[in-house]
Amino acid sequence: MRHPSLRLATALAASLLCGLAAHAEQAAPAPQADPAAVRQDARIRTAALAQGLYELVHSPRQGALFAASAGGFGENAAPSRILRLDPETLAVQAEIPLDRKGFGLANDDAAGRLYVGAGLDAAVIVIDTAANKVVGTIQLAEKIKDEKGEDAYPHHFRELALDPQNHRLYAPGLHPTGSSLYVVDTEAMKVEKVVPGFGYNATGIAIDPAAGRVHVSNLQGQLFAVDTGTLEIVSTVETGADQLLNLALDAEGGRLFATDQGHPRVTKYRAEALPDYQPRGEGNQVFVFSTRDGSEIRRMASGEGPVALRFDGEHRRLYVTNRAEGSISVFDTDSYDLLEKLETGAHPNSLAFDAGQNALFATVKSAEGAPKNSDESVARIDL
Repeated sequence: MRHPSLRLATALAASLLCGLAAHAEQAAPAPQADPAAVRQDARIRTAALAQGLYELVHSPRQGALFAASAGGFGENAAPSRILRLDPETLAVQAEIPLDRKGFGLANDDAAGRLYVGAGLDAAVIVIDTAANKVVGTIQLAEKIKDEKGEDAYPHHFRELALDPQNHRLYAPGLHPTGSSLYVVDTEAMKVEKVVPGFGYNATGIAIDPAAGRVHVSNLQGQLFAVDTGTLEIVSTVETGADQLLNLALDAEGGRLFATDQGHPRVTKYRAEALPDYQPRGEGNQVFVFSTRDGSEIRRMASGEGPVALRFDGEHRRLYVTNRAEGSISVFDTDSYDLLEKLETGAHPNSLAFDAGQNALFATVKSAEGAPKNSDESVARIDL
């Protein structure tokens, strides 16, 4: 079999970074929430802010919400930047320009550092959140020659996960057959180790520092555990899920929550890279796994195109963005019951949480048919 090209890796990586919003191969578009119905929910406030909004994080120390804007594409497109927002009003307090497109975020609140994943450029940009300025860039990988002799990065990057106590940042590197986990020393500002062996497009990551484990998932239904002491894979579990996109950890309860997206574009690209792989279901659900051995605890129907999860241990809730459906599912994590769906309109993507105010934040991508390079939104949901 011909080795999957870096061009194929780049195509799918770009799709993943852009969220795989539309299930374009389906005969009919996913139903969208009625805008008037969204406005009637007094708990939800939205603000259209910038092009290409992706991840966001809440900073209790700074009293701010930071959102990554990758900017637009083509002529007259806005540049990439980080938006510093007032968490109460969603007003823009500052803009921090980036020299590369920013997608993923990880916040070290105690140190006043925000890490921005420049996923298509194999780099992490470091921001001083008190000064609102870039203070450095960590290059994760250098370009290599692809099958046509052109320069391309060996991996692209989507999610970042931070272990501030041990001064480490973890970043899964996507590849159609050879995903790797990049481990960054945040004090030395350089890559400490690259751990291979994560199969087809490793995407999800969650850190359990107390247990000494990093959990990583991929889009062929595999769940890995990495020992933080040795930085070696210590277990690989073949789950019943098909496309494990994002992870969220309940450390106290020994559980991992995972979205199983079920996107036809992933199925299509995966068949080219792994022709012998047999799909494991239709997706559009959330799996619950044991952190001890990766065994399955529960499955929960979520909504179409689930992407991000946020676990609230205090209130025993799990929030899940259903990007294609235009909603956020709210689950009781004791009974696993679906309590409600919050209608956000268009495509909710990433989540952040303010525990002090019991407020949930989401980036909301533009609907299909919106003008090119339209501003996208941040929503605040008072719970």
